[in-house]
Amino acid sequence: MSKAYVLVVDDEPDIRDLVREILEDEGYEVATAESAEAAREQLRERRPELVLLDIWMPGEDGISVLKAWAAAGELNFPVVMISGHGTVETAVEATRHGAIDFVEKPLSMGKLLATVEQALAQHPAAPRPAPVTPVGRSTLMCDLREQAERTAAGDSWVLISGEPGSGRKCLARYIHGLSARRNGPLVEVAAGTIAGSSAAEELFGQEIAGATRTGRLEAAAGGTLVIDGLTDLDAEAQTRLASAIDAGGFQRVGGSAQVPLDVRMIAITRHDPADAVAAGAFRQDLCYALSVIPLEVPALRAHAEDIPELVRFFVDGMVEAEGLKYRRFTVAAQNRLRHHDWPGNVRELRNLVQRLLVLGDGLDIDVDEVEAALATAGPGQADAGWPPSIPLELPLREAREQFERAYLQQQLERAGGSVAGLARLAGMERTHLYRKLRSLGIDPREGSEAGGGRA
Repeated sequence: MSKAYVLVVDDEPDIRDLVREILEDEGYEVATAESAEAAREQLRERRPELVLLDIWMPGEDGISVLKAWAAAGELNFPVVMISGHGTVETAVEATRHGAIDFVEKPLSMGKLLATVEQALAQHPAAPRPAPVTPVGRSTLMCDLREQAERTAAGDSWVLISGEPGSGRKCLARYIHGLSARRNGPLVEVAAGTIAGSSAAEELFGQEIAGATRTGRLEAAAGGTLVIDGLTDLDAEAQTRLASAIDAGGFQRVGGSAQVPLDVRMIAITRHDPADAVAAGAFRQDLCYALSVIPLEVPALRAHAEDIPELVRFFVDGMVEAEGLKYRRFTVAAQNRLRHHDWPGNVRELRNLVQRLLVLGDGLDIDVDEVEAALATAGPGQADAGWPPSIPLELPLREAREQFERAYLQQQLERAGGSVAGLARLAGMERTHLYRKLRSLGIDPREGSEAGGGRA
């Protein structure tokens, strides 16, 4: 795979050819354009990871092109300006409109390569979270890691199934982090958030009135696209996706240019794929295309022997990353956790560990404290009356106040009337919290007296 895809825009053929040859020798994939219009044509075909843009060109100059991209919301890549007549004023203007650097002609190839590398390092196409190895020494988890590692060695598309909270996204990131695409972007999209008519535009991009908006597939070019809840996509988006897989490319909504499909797709579903197909929620051809390698993440109750190791992993991580006070679970407490059903799977266990570290005192977490925490988290108790019902006809300010009042009252009850505990739960500094409680008409002393708690 190439290091990055770079678009060089310059009206001088010798400069274009020289820069292309130098960058290609360094492993970059390069396209060239001799004018602003030619650059727009290139953008319609494929989104670059970096643009080298000449300022002085016949017709539309580079600064005007940069301003137009920024105004249209299309400036989703770093731009380095090139000029043979550079001045401080033009450099400042270019920076003000979104350029990240400026190089002058005659070009120093050493300076150019250093600038390109720095621009790509400072402005990666997408954040790359460090992959977390799925935790557990049970046979189920050992087998799952082995399957994931074998999967990562190839470039086949993957369909991950399993219950919500079981660690499906963690597995997808793990596969990406081990793959040959690990230096490319990792783009994640929750299908439920783009359901409906906007799904196709979000995935494939859009061309309208001469403007181009890239979609998630282009943003993930050279890397991995993770679609969570694939069966939530509407029929049109599923049809377009199936066609793109079959053709090895796609067209943006409203466009005609063919964009190459250069991604590894990992789809996540909570449903059994065959059941989703039978129910009409999942196209059969799309299911086949994405099920080249099917992986199923087990529910936590199926590998409860891994719970002590998971608990240690969460405690260590929260102490280091969140600055929480270290506490240890007694053997009896760990045994109780192993015999819980965990309907929310690993996510539920993590939330429980966090709550015990935040609210508890003392070094040891014993079985009674775990029992109390499990009871508090049970249905119909801590979450009773939540979320609050807020009339939609209210102005935003009043609706926000109602939500904040209900949220803080609920958290105050969870904290047993303790303002210190409420501050930890809400993540607020106590002085600011007191002012907020006063402005919302909440008297913590009333909660304290009613619940027998302490402030």
